[in-house]
Amino acid sequence: MNLIRWIGALALVVMAGCGGEPAPASGDAVQGAALDAAGSTVEVEQRGVTDTEIVVGSYTDFSGATAIWGVGSINAARTRIDEQNTKGGVHGRQIRFVVEDTQYQVPRAIQAANKLIHRDNIFAMLLSVGTPLNNAVMPQQFEAGVPNLFPITGARSVIEPFHRFKFTQRGIYYDEVRAAVKYFIEQKGAQNVCSIYQDSDYGKEILSGTQDQLKDMGRTMAATSAHKPTETEFTAAILRLREAKCDLVLMGTVHRDTILVLEAARKMGWTGVSWVGNNAAYAQVIADHEAGEGYYAFVHMANLYADDPKSPEVQAWWDAYVERYSEDPGLAAMEGYRAADLMILAMEKAGRNLTTDALVTAIESIADYTDIFGYRIQFGPERHSGAKESVLSQVQNKRWVKLDQAITY
Repeated sequence: MNLIRWIGALALVVMAGCGGEPAPASGDAVQGAALDAAGSTVEVEQRGVTDTEIVVGSYTDFSGATAIWGVGSINAARTRIDEQNTKGGVHGRQIRFVVEDTQYQVPRAIQAANKLIHRDNIFAMLLSVGTPLNNAVMPQQFEAGVPNLFPITGARSVIEPFHRFKFTQRGIYYDEVRAAVKYFIEQKGAQNVCSIYQDSDYGKEILSGTQDQLKDMGRTMAATSAHKPTETEFTAAILRLREAKCDLVLMGTVHRDTILVLEAARKMGWTGVSWVGNNAAYAQVIADHEAGEGYYAFVHMANLYADDPKSPEVQAWWDAYVERYSEDPGLAAMEGYRAADLMILAMEKAGRNLTTDALVTAIESIADYTDIFGYRIQFGPERHSGAKESVLSQVQNKRWVKLDQAITY
């Protein structure tokens, strides 16, 4: 057990001992089935489900570095849940959605998860934000029998190694970068493939994906450049990549360093290069910057703008969100709405006898789902990563423009 997980486990044990009894849920608890030590079937109380309600939790970021993801995703998820509750809920039960703010801090995530699991007695965790936060919480969460549904992170750790309680609906960074390498070599004729990345778990995942795809295609990396997440000077790194004659650079960067890298290349007058990022570096702030023009990103969903043509269903969703929250929904809202919709669909499929096992089986049975935005999701007994296809977008005149869809490696 690594240090973060050990600290998380210790904190949960300590806080559980100090937190008092779990908060009672309304109505009579639902009974489920489990196996005792001898392998015999016994009845157990199903956490988070009563005759009248289902309790779902989320720890997210409303006021920290990733608040743009936390606010939008939770707003849209709550909208979808409220829609369902207005219709009578799921098999006669209302969904109670309990959300805690972590400010994107691991200790706060551990504290929030402890409350949600031990006091609110949640049935499932939905849309938890952040790779390090998920990594710190998941072991204790799974020990308590709480599935992790559709977290806001593209790290492989939220889907690998396989666990029956791990489900994701968004693109995995590793898969996105492999799709990008394959696409730009086969479709754009890229010859000298390079990578610039943060010296972090995230950045190394981008490097690994690039290297693995090149190896499968019988190629090698032309050059690499690693930097600290706090780095602000990239002139030397750009010179190194330019000397290697890179014509495709896969970027393990996020918003700030993406802009700084692109700005350094622009000031140097280096052209003829395809700069390609992923979900972690796909935001309007990059498109708004002069250096962002022409930058590509492989993502699981493409951002919508107010003046984009939309289907009647999407337009109705858009208008309802604007009326309720007084702002346009972004990519985070699209992801949050789909996550809640998938969860509700699974609860409906699971039937009135809603147990954790029934929910897991129900999600695994969602083999051909298309959301209101036109993107496909597929699960299965051995497939808990629902999005296997990437969307290619490019910044053109300060807007993200979708160029291609359903790209895989």
